[in-house]
Amino acid sequence: MLKKSLVFMSISAAFFAQAQNISVIRNSVDVYSSAPMVGSAKFNGMAGSNGALGGDANSLLTNPAGLGVAISGEVSGTLSVAGNKNSSSWAGATVDYNKTKTDLGNVGGIIAFPLMTESAWKFINIGINYSNQSLDNYVESAGNNNIVYAFDLKDPTKDASLAGHAYNRYGHLSKMSFGVGANYNHNLYIGAGLNFLSASIDQYDTLAFQSLQNKSVEYFSKQDTPYFERSTGFSASLGVIGKLSPNFRVGASLETPTFWNIDRDYNFYNDPNLGDGSAYEGRKFTSPLKASVSAAFVASKNFSLNVDYTLGLTKPDYKVYGAAERQLNDFFKDKYKNLSEVRVGAEYRVQQLRLRGGYSYVSSPFDAITINRYNDAGTLGDQSYNNLILSDRNLVSFGIGYDFKSFYIDASYQNITSKYTNPFMRGVLTNQTDSAYYSQDNIMKSDAYAVSDVKNSRNNFFLTLGWKF
Repeated sequence: MLKKSLVFMSISAAFFAQAQNISVIRNSVDVYSSAPMVGSAKFNGMAGSNGALGGDANSLLTNPAGLGVAISGEVSGTLSVAGNKNSSSWAGATVDYNKTKTDLGNVGGIIAFPLMTESAWKFINIGINYSNQSLDNYVESAGNNNIVYAFDLKDPTKDASLAGHAYNRYGHLSKMSFGVGANYNHNLYIGAGLNFLSASIDQYDTLAFQSLQNKSVEYFSKQDTPYFERSTGFSASLGVIGKLSPNFRVGASLETPTFWNIDRDYNFYNDPNLGDGSAYEGRKFTSPLKASVSAAFVASKNFSLNVDYTLGLTKPDYKVYGAAERQLNDFFKDKYKNLSEVRVGAEYRVQQLRLRGGYSYVSSPFDAITINRYNDAGTLGDQSYNNLILSDRNLVSFGIGYDFKSFYIDASYQNITSKYTNPFMRGVLTNQTDSAYYSQDNIMKSDAYAVSDVKNSRNNFFLTLGWKF
């Protein structure tokens, strides 16, 4: 047991403690309730803001009515170079993590079919878009000599101090979309899309303690980790864009929840009948319903400005098979805030040169949460956090491109930043609950968390080659 005396948790802290593995909560929001927003370099350079502009296959990421704006066919491919940096600070020490990954970020195409009739319907267009992003993320927190655990109350030589912790995630998230858009008299555009999502997650939760006797380090895995998820999801979207004048457009779109089927393999420890081993479980998860409104100003062929606002209308929800899903749903009902996002993007053209910029802001997904935690001195106490697990996110982007008439090349850069507090180490072992940490020889239990401060910075580069026909 931990040698520091424990105190009673507040009601909200106790409620949060039942909400299972921190990584499950994080992935429910960060992976399964979001979608890849990696488009072409043009799209990314404008911070993904094109809901009332449209004109290419990336409209399927925001408003499928934008497919109807196109008057010619187009196909493009985008290379992404994603850089991810975490700086985790705790107990006076900072641990940095850097990783850069190069991948195929986006492929999109649109075919425009002009209608050779006297009808006001001018075009029926078909689009396809594939978007892909890495989920790799590693958050390591330093140790703390003030937190000492007694693995054997009768033998103080087995006491050990906290040597560190790591959440380690590998994987990817992709979205394949198919859609159709129509142009009515070059003033009204409507569209619909079908989205097929896929996620792959390998998640680790590892704790380390160092012996006070011989300084050897022992590693522990949280119960039911590591786990390996392979998941598929489906959603649909509808959208409309209308011209209020030759220079002003407004748009609106609605995307259904994504209905996920999650297949998980995981390791378990110290089962009364089976001991250590591995198992499988399936879950069904429904992400929030989302609505977006957009406005665009097109001053001329040389300048355009677009603003998008997206709001989640419902909350994440697991199909209940037992206590685990019920506790997760109770947590989301109590603490989850409907996410909102604002995206602003602009493009300026100088003959064949294209200059772009954008900004987006995503709100924090959780209300303030109070937990029982150890501070740097190893003292227990309740503390409230308004950025626990995840927080708000800011994105700034820039882009440049050149149009060779039939061919074009675009490049863009994004900087995405967020700061959040990262809880770890809590693990209880009762007749009803087992979320403790296990090594080959020992069990670590704690009714309280340790909490590090994490600054995440992502620097992404994109290069697109496209052909218009």
